[in-house]
Amino acid sequence: MDITLIQWGQFLTFLMIAIALGMDAFSLGIGVGMVGMRLREVIRVSVTIGLFHMAMPLLGILVGIYLSEMVGDVAVLVGGGVLTMLGMHMLWNGLFGSTAQSMMQPSGIGLYLFAFSVSLDALSVGLSFGLMNVNRLVAVTLFGLIGGLMSGFGLLLGRRVGGWLGGYSELLGGLILLIFGIKFMM
Repeated sequence: MDITLIQWGQFLTFLMIAIALGMDAFSLGIGVGMVGMRLREVIRVSVTIGLFHMAMPLLGILVGIYLSEMVGDVAVLVGGGVLTMLGMHMLWNGLFGSTAQSMMQPSGIGLYLFAFSVSLDALSVGLSFGLMNVNRLVAVTLFGLIGGLMSGFGLLLGRRVGGWLGGYSELLGGLILLIFGIKFMM
């Protein structure tokens, strides 16, 4: 199977966006992990977040495909705009947002609310990907894998150290989404 330069570029773009989306899971995972979780809980939370990081963009892609049939060529600009706004929102939250995250609990309904909240950004990205002609299977798979791994790393790091890295992670994630959103609009 011969992989072209364009396919590698798309894969690297998806990987960077997956890392950007995983920054929320990573930074919130640090805070949640500071309560002292067992390894079994870390795995359960990480898998749940990974699944949500796959389901949310799939839902967004379905809505985006429907919208792209209605709006045509303007769809790529709209998708890039969504990524840009999402990046700016993450940057804003990283700079000026609150740091209160004690309501997030890694069990029961709290686990699903936690996974939903850190995967909500992936819904918007999925919407923009539904508006564009990209390899959606690769994107969604990477989002789930990277989101689950980054949440696990955040939970494990949170067990070891304090929350000093959390804000910087969200800033970096927002910057990456902003750059790629602008790139898609050009």
